[in-house]
Amino acid sequence: MSARSAAIAADAVRLSVAPMMDWTDTHCRNFHRLLAPHARLYTEMVHANAVIHGDRAKLLAMDAGQHPVALQLGGSEPALLAQAARIGADHGFDEINLNCGCPSDRVQAGRFGACLMREPALVADCVAAMIAATPGTPITVKCRLGVDDDHDWDRFLGFVDTLAAAGCAHVIVHARNAWLQGLSPKENREVPPLRYDWAYRLKRERPDLQMVVNGGIADAGEATAHLDHVDGAMLGRAAYHDPYLLHGLDCAWWPAPTRSRGALLRAWRPYVEAQLARGVALKHLTRHVLGLFQGQRGGRAFRQILSEGAHRPGAGWALVEQALAPTEAAHGRAA
Repeated sequence: MSARSAAIAADAVRLSVAPMMDWTDTHCRNFHRLLAPHARLYTEMVHANAVIHGDRAKLLAMDAGQHPVALQLGGSEPALLAQAARIGADHGFDEINLNCGCPSDRVQAGRFGACLMREPALVADCVAAMIAATPGTPITVKCRLGVDDDHDWDRFLGFVDTLAAAGCAHVIVHARNAWLQGLSPKENREVPPLRYDWAYRLKRERPDLQMVVNGGIADAGEATAHLDHVDGAMLGRAAYHDPYLLHGLDCAWWPAPTRSRGALLRAWRPYVEAQLARGVALKHLTRHVLGLFQGQRGGRAFRQILSEGAHRPGAGWALVEQALAPTEAAHGRAA
């Protein structure tokens, strides 16, 4: 058995779905859990103040079947982050993750996200406070390689070492820099060059640190190749826009028969109908499955039927079956 196979068999690797603003809500995570029973799922980033003072029923919504789920927090004040982490742990989240990688203007204005990479001592204080407040719940950090044109390896390593000294044993590295001026958040996911070699080097030089790589992973082959160097792979938009990719990876890493797209979607029906009974509009659910037939015959009709019909009053599961019909006509009943 190879080292990679042994690690997978021992559940020592991690397949994760990245936190994505306005996307990875509780409905999305419920669907992703069906696709990937072993993946670690992340919430959208929530600011510590929102957790403390906001609508927790909405912000921290989580179905019991979603575990393991990590709550990602934004913020830079140790006491507030500690309080928010404690609330998250009390709500049952399996991990609390501190965002040190988001480059948006709004995040910078609030002194959190990627700009925190310039303040490793402050991040260490935040991590230490969160750990002290949540015994038994892992505190992790998601970061970039650096900020703007900072390409100093020793500075990046020093940032991670400072976190480790504060008690952080697990980092997720988006393997590119964050440009805080001149690039939009979308461009920050595409323009700064990927440097997976830095993530690999970090794991070689700090082998006891759990290290998951993120950024630009577009297919199953790329995700699996990272396991030769690090402890796991985190997928973002690729898993959202082509969710069947997530299912294929989970079945490959933890060997199990793959299920058809249609079977997976129909397995979601009890959840969908329970949400509809609670007054949730179908459009809030089906927006997360539009990419399920990405690249498949009948996929365009599937998306069109759901997009045009899910917002209508009274739309229910019958619309989903209507959308599935073209895919089954193109592929047979096992679409």
